[in-house]
Amino acid sequence: MEQEFELIAKTFMGLEPVLAKELTQLGANNVQIGRRMVSFTGNKEMMYRANFQLRTAIRILKPISHFTAKSADDVYNKVKEIDWSKYIMQDETFAVDSVVFSEEFKHSKFVSYKVKDAIVDQFRENTGKRPNISIANPDLRLNMHIAEDKCTLSMDSSGESLHRRGYRQESVEAPLNEVLAAGMIMMTGWNGDTDLIDPMCGSGTIAIEAALIARNMAPGLFRKEYAFEKWHDFDKDLFDTIYNDDSQEREFKHHIYASDIDIKAVNTARLNVKAAGLSADITVEEADFKTFTQPQEKSIIIMNPPYGERITTPDLLGTYKMIGERLKHHFSDNDAWILSYREECFEQIGLKPSIKIPLYNGSLECEFRKYQIFSGKITDFNRKGGSIKTDEERKQMAEKHRFKKDRGEFKMRHDQQEENEEGDIRSFKFHSLEKKSFQSSRKAGREAGNRNGNERYDRSGGHERHDRNGGRDRFDRSGGHERFDRSGGKKYGKKDEWKKKRYDHED
Repeated sequence: MEQEFELIAKTFMGLEPVLAKELTQLGANNVQIGRRMVSFTGNKEMMYRANFQLRTAIRILKPISHFTAKSADDVYNKVKEIDWSKYIMQDETFAVDSVVFSEEFKHSKFVSYKVKDAIVDQFRENTGKRPNISIANPDLRLNMHIAEDKCTLSMDSSGESLHRRGYRQESVEAPLNEVLAAGMIMMTGWNGDTDLIDPMCGSGTIAIEAALIARNMAPGLFRKEYAFEKWHDFDKDLFDTIYNDDSQEREFKHHIYASDIDIKAVNTARLNVKAAGLSADITVEEADFKTFTQPQEKSIIIMNPPYGERITTPDLLGTYKMIGERLKHHFSDNDAWILSYREECFEQIGLKPSIKIPLYNGSLECEFRKYQIFSGKITDFNRKGGSIKTDEERKQMAEKHRFKKDRGEFKMRHDQQEENEEGDIRSFKFHSLEKKSFQSSRKAGREAGNRNGNERYDRSGGHERHDRNGGRDRFDRSGGHERFDRSGGKKYGKKDEWKKKRYDHED
């Protein structure tokens, strides 16, 4: 049995319990919840699976040294004590990302420089040569985390943030981060047992993540690469086995309905759904929620309406009032979950939530609220023995102030550009400021994962994607196909033809 080692999974604030549950189900040991992270132990296979299968992790770090440092010289000396020949060769490249919360170390880039200098100087003194820095595509990614004088230096096994699944072909303004979308769905408890509706779908993120959950498909299926694939001890055969194993995938007997009033968003969502090969499970239509009618089948609604920050409507409060009216009169005996930012908007819905969950959408302090929809008045509903809160929801609501000390307005650290782009809120500092109603701030409005709102990321390198819904690239998941051989073998299934690029692509 391979020896276990320490690992850290990073996530967004509010998703830590969901991530911890994922890790436990994955078989990780010593799972401990922290602030925007969950620590655990596992072997190499667990590290590979964590990157490939976790839905609510941003990145997976493998610590290689813990130490205390009072000054930049301390950092330099401690890092130089590590035998770096175990991790990198002199003709390879590396990059250092630093996240600092300390009065002593005020600039994360300066810390990164000291780590870099220590590594380079060690090689120069021992061999006369030195490895180079490569920000874009290094052979080794390092992560330095400093909280006051406590330092943790880790190897970044993920590389590009794990929220970048690889299926997003196009985007809309302020797209919902994939990790946040998956976390929201998992919080509802939905697991593909009913239809799911997203009536304000944007680029289709909630719908796609829901389909992946319903089919229990790993979110890493569409990834081009992981940082650990460049490590010296990378076990290609082991990862091939993990990558090609679909034994845990399952049939999805219900359907996902996504819609949006904006035809550009509809076309974008359709493109992304097709890229993910989920056209058979997701229908995307142009529709206004004010025309929403009672679904024939039992359903759940998960929606992310405009907040009035990056995206707004001519009558924002009127939009939320309309949402409440449609839910009350056309969604009886079902549950609706809504993510939003302003209390004024929630008030316009006019329904009593059964639970409120604090979540951060980028830098915005939001709430994810559940509404149990029933016919008639709440007094009549209660008289008949109904209850809008379960015992578990009452317990959670009693803990609603558990994040209070961390609430307030985030201030971005401009020297954390890479982490800001990836949506890892490690790069923000908390400030104890009371949230201002209807505050409009472009800086506060940036969303994790895609700041410019139109970034294109094509894992396939521009080639045609498969579509399980039909066409010449149709893939039959029920069996009878050849699984893809990532080692470059001759046989592979149609589903995975585009995956062959993983080992053929040019960087």
